[in-house]
Amino acid sequence: MTLTLASQSPRRRELLARLGLALDVRPADVDEGTRPGEEARAYVLRVAEAKARAVDAPGVVLAADTAVVLDGRILGKPRDDAEAAAMLRALSGRAHEVMTGVCARGAGRQELVAVTSAVELAALSERQIAWYVATGEPRDKAGAYAVQGVASAFVTAVRGSVSNVIGLPLAETLELLRGFGFPLPWDREAAG
Repeated sequence: MTLTLASQSPRRRELLARLGLALDVRPADVDEGTRPGEEARAYVLRVAEAKARAVDAPGVVLAADTAVVLDGRILGKPRDDAEAAAMLRALSGRAHEVMTGVCARGAGRQELVAVTSAVELAALSERQIAWYVATGEPRDKAGAYAVQGVASAFVTAVRGSVSNVIGLPLAETLELLRGFGFPLPWDREAAG
């Protein structure tokens, strides 16, 4: 059975590849804009589903979308360095949520799941923010930071799935794949 990842995210690809899952990557080109009044859970599920629907492939198509949520407001990917700095200022010294919607499609059906983790960042100085933005790391990250990158120096706590904060909640994703009959690495090892 083939697995197609409908994502441009190197982090999602890497998380799945580390588990030995062979996959094709076909990025989906969809509008990731929020709708007026849209709640975070509805947003990440809608975008994940749109990505999965945009890719036609045999087997199982897997797609995900991640958002950082602060005080009920969705923080997407920053448009530029100034917006990245503004997001980091808003997150500085605060707890927030990271939510990922995952969609698996195949065999004429689809399954969706949303996972939420809580993250706390240290209080950041303007110097730290300027330095971090200059690394370029915030540019394509929801909320303008990458927990697995140099921003890990600023993360004081994560409650919930760490892989969710990176961009793909692995435990929940693997359960979705199992539900489609996709062989997981440990199942193949036991059978082999």
